Amino acid sequence: MALTSKKRAFIVAVREGASNKDAAIAAGCPDKTASAAGSRLAKDPDVVRELHKLNALFPVKTDVKADVKAHVKAGVNPSTPEGVVRGALPASKRIERAVSPPVNLDDDPLYFFKSMMLDEEIDPKLRLDAAKALASFTVSKPGEKGKKEQVQEAAEQVASGRFGLRKPGQLRAVK
Repeated sequence: MALTSKKRAFIVAVREGASNKDAAIAAGCPDKTASAAGSRLAKDPDVVRELHKLNALFPVKTDVKADVKAHVKAGVNPSTPEGVVRGALPASKRIERAVSPPVNLDDDPLYFFKSMMLDEEIDPKLRLDAAKALASFTVSKPGEKGKKEQVQEAAEQVASGRFGLRKPGQLRAVK
């Protein structure tokens, strides 16, 4: 599965130094079930993979400030201005993922759509759009029927009804 907005917010809070429970609260989980939800989110394969990837790209300092949890619980990030969506990475830490060009020399768009559709790290909405675009090239729509085919189909519908054509009776010699 892909990263949902709740999982992304959990990852941001954990990277800021919050505990699993505090990060789950920051992600929007209810207070009563936050510890269980935090544990569940911490074990989620997508979250673990994303945390490892972000830690490899942008290592977090081990000396975490004491006041980090206060703003995580409040849902406010002091390092970002107020117009920025909570749960998104700061602009300096945002990962710009360039889509590699297709290997084919003729720049085949079908290959591009297929590779984008099969890439699990891309947002599911983009993958769905790529699949739709690929389908528009590969799957054919049913075409228009000609006049003769329409007349033949109409005749078959009439003949199949209650008052349609019946089999002729068999002739027998009466003795």
